[in-house]
Amino acid sequence: MTDRPRIAFQGELGAYSHQACHDARPDYDPLPCHTFEETIEAVQDGTAELAMLPVENTTYGRVADIHRLLPESGLHIVDEAFVRVHISLMALPGVHLDEIELVRAHLVLLPQSRGFLDQLGIRGEAAADSAGAAADIAARGLRNVGALASDLAAETYGLSILARHIEDQEHNTTRFLIMSREPNMGRRGDAGMMTTFVFRVRNIPAALYKAMGGFATNGVNMTKLESYMVDGSFTATQFYADIEGHPEDLPVKLALEELDYFTDRLDILGVYPADPRRH
Repeated sequence: MTDRPRIAFQGELGAYSHQACHDARPDYDPLPCHTFEETIEAVQDGTAELAMLPVENTTYGRVADIHRLLPESGLHIVDEAFVRVHISLMALPGVHLDEIELVRAHLVLLPQSRGFLDQLGIRGEAAADSAGAAADIAARGLRNVGALASDLAAETYGLSILARHIEDQEHNTTRFLIMSREPNMGRRGDAGMMTTFVFRVRNIPAALYKAMGGFATNGVNMTKLESYMVDGSFTATQFYADIEGHPEDLPVKLALEELDYFTDRLDILGVYPADPRRH
């Protein structure tokens, strides 16, 4: 044990969420958790100070269930982090690339390296977790099996990297949110500020259209707007939104005041500096 604060994430050590923790909070000890719910609970009960949660990926879109979990968590967004998903092929030390017959990785990683694998005639097999696949190779001493994972996974489990950055697409990036028990709204970021909130519109004609009008008329850029059902009802729809700016900025203040008039519920989940890689 150390006296350093801890940041919780879902997955095994060496996962891309661990990479996000390593890059964004190098002075924190990573705390792996089995599920997103356990990750959130670790912060709620004080086991960890922060949680690192993926919310969207440029290739695969929204991370399932995250938008439902965030409003119910009682936690606050204090930062965002963008992680470029670089895929490396790794194996036991001393194994050569031409010895690899099979690679294992999470289902979403295999198609992203299809060109490289097809060129070498290597079969792919889905695993529950890419970092877990790397750990399994190290534990079982599998010589003809490789894993597709992050460089951090190879470092964590003592594997050798046989090929780096073998992904087919160069833009694959995951956006993470860093969550805390307490909000931190007093900062200003060099790359600007972001505000994230959820809301439900009132049951009146054209309520959503009217609610959105305040952002347009006040010149506030909305970078994300997504809807999802709540409470098992087709009529109870909640919206999740990201906007550029701080609630103390006059245009944002006016836009939120207009939004509040047309909503039954409006909850700000976080006000935080924009990651410079956003732009």
